Amino acid sequence: MSKVKVKICGITNWPDAKRAVEAGADLLGFNFWPLSPRYIEPEKARRIAHRLPRRIATVGVFVNQREDVMLEVARSVGLRYLQLHGDESPEIVSRLRNSLDVIKAFQVRAPFRTSRLRHFPADAFLLDGFSRTRRGGTGNTFEWSVARRAKRYGRIFLAGGLKPENIASAIRRVRPYAVDVCSGVEARPGRKDPRRILQLMQAVRNPSANGAKSNQRRAHAHAK
Repeated sequence: MSKVKVKICGITNWPDAKRAVEAGADLLGFNFWPLSPRYIEPEKARRIAHRLPRRIATVGVFVNQREDVMLEVARSVGLRYLQLHGDESPEIVSRLRNSLDVIKAFQVRAPFRTSRLRHFPADAFLLDGFSRTRRGGTGNTFEWSVARRAKRYGRIFLAGGLKPENIASAIRRVRPYAVDVCSGVEARPGRKDPRRILQLMQAVRNPSANGAKSNQRRAHAHAK
């Protein structure tokens, strides 16, 4: 299995960014949707982004914001990706791709037709759990078989309720291009838990070992 990339989203401060990088994250996400509890002002995000190693890809999360606003934030902060969590059309995605790589996000609830992804010329698709009130960082999982089917349309960022306790299983079952984790490594919205970040990264880097441990625990429980 090729290495799965890890995106830690909802970064609001430098200590959390630094810990995520040191633990081995590949991408960091900054949420520019004003209604999010993880909202960060572009200037603050810029100061954090400019301190990151070059290997770290920065991602800006937006919800139904004007194209010129998104591009100006991207330029100011130094973003590598735009992540669109709203009702952006395929035409908007296409235009934005002239400037930056685009991740188009979808909340998954039954029935979800993966064929709808073919209409969006995105560089990758992020599949998240459904929430009536939140756009990302929902903490809700969904049926991972949907993500497996969606891989035929492009790179998949698997999100939605991922945490140290289930990340290895998610990787083994879906084999996504990347996993996107937010609330699963938080002490509270907008503040990460260093211990849970380390636990997550350990499970990501050795998902087979985590699966073996889970099987051993189940066997031991049945033997009692």
